[in-house]
Amino acid sequence: MASTGLVKERLRNQRIELASWSFGNTGTRFKVFPLPGAARTAYEKVDDAATVHHFTGVAPSVALHIPWDAVDDYVDLAKHAASQGMRIGAINPNLFQDEDYRLGSLCHPDPAVRAKALAHVRECLSIAESVGSGILSLWLADGTNYPGQDSMAARQERLHEGLQEIYRSLPAATRLLLEYKFFEPAFYHTDVPDWGTSYSHCLRLGERAQVLVDTGHHAPGTNIEFIVAFLLGQQRLGGFHFNSRNYADDDLMVGAADPFELFLIMREVVAAGALEGQVAFMLDQCHNIEPKVRAQIRSVMNVQEATAKALLVDEPALARAQAEGDVLGANAVLMDAFSTDVRPLLAELREDMGLDPDPMAAYLRSGHEGRIAAERGTGSQAGPAGWGYA
Repeated sequence: MASTGLVKERLRNQRIELASWSFGNTGTRFKVFPLPGAARTAYEKVDDAATVHHFTGVAPSVALHIPWDAVDDYVDLAKHAASQGMRIGAINPNLFQDEDYRLGSLCHPDPAVRAKALAHVRECLSIAESVGSGILSLWLADGTNYPGQDSMAARQERLHEGLQEIYRSLPAATRLLLEYKFFEPAFYHTDVPDWGTSYSHCLRLGERAQVLVDTGHHAPGTNIEFIVAFLLGQQRLGGFHFNSRNYADDDLMVGAADPFELFLIMREVVAAGALEGQVAFMLDQCHNIEPKVRAQIRSVMNVQEATAKALLVDEPALARAQAEGDVLGANAVLMDAFSTDVRPLLAELREDMGLDPDPMAAYLRSGHEGRIAAERGTGSQAGPAGWGYA
């Protein structure tokens, strides 16, 4: 088991990226519920992300979604972020809300639509270069809703051709992270439905193409920690979109529905020595009924707690139990770590970092929530085209 000092040091160096769209008004396909103080512009989303970082100390970057976060001057937006101790993180192209994408984007049967999608991705790569981002995060809603609607085999070839063009366009220091989702909005088949499909396409592209694991994009009962372990072993885990789900893509706060699953995922990351490195730990959540800044603070704290417990696993004892075939002993090692109350350790760490030991209480005392509610009213929707799938 690592010493308390080493555990605190590794937690101090942990970085969790926030998502801009978590701060604007979002909702279901039925209703967007406006919330007091919701961000209205990309600049306000950066401001809110900076507030989360101010109270947690480990969230210094914010991902953008284009065109939801479109601005006239991205360099100016990056300077605004830097002035608050933040940087721009992953760039996420939107290839699902335009009317032309009804039948898909990169997999669309019409070459003109595919060309339009590629042009948008190249625009996003240009934005990434201008703000100093090294990650293009790609999720496609492509798929079909009826048998016979299109050739599934042909769509896979179109997908490969499109991804190949994108990969060739990557700046030297930029990675392509390919996300997957097993259904919605395509209910007969999805073109990138699972980690294996994403992994296969990444292998065909090259080393800078890696899989992005969204923890909500799985059927109930899926063993996500196995997926993580396999991809880490193949050096193809590019990053996470952290959230939580009861059914599928619920976009609940990470660790809210199944904190044990989050612990097991982070334990695989820690065991592989991947806590510090190229794996991107990003939040991807929609706070439809709860206060947004508070929800992001709580989410960061949940990831920290799961990570702290993962760092407390007695790995030598676990290895011995596994080698001896001691099933219950091995399980007990994990359960001991998971059952540990790590909140006092994290409170000490925050005090060491010059932060309030209780980020949520400190935020509530700050009066920030009331100020942004008075300044912004009920905000505006996450993107100029309205809220949709993400």
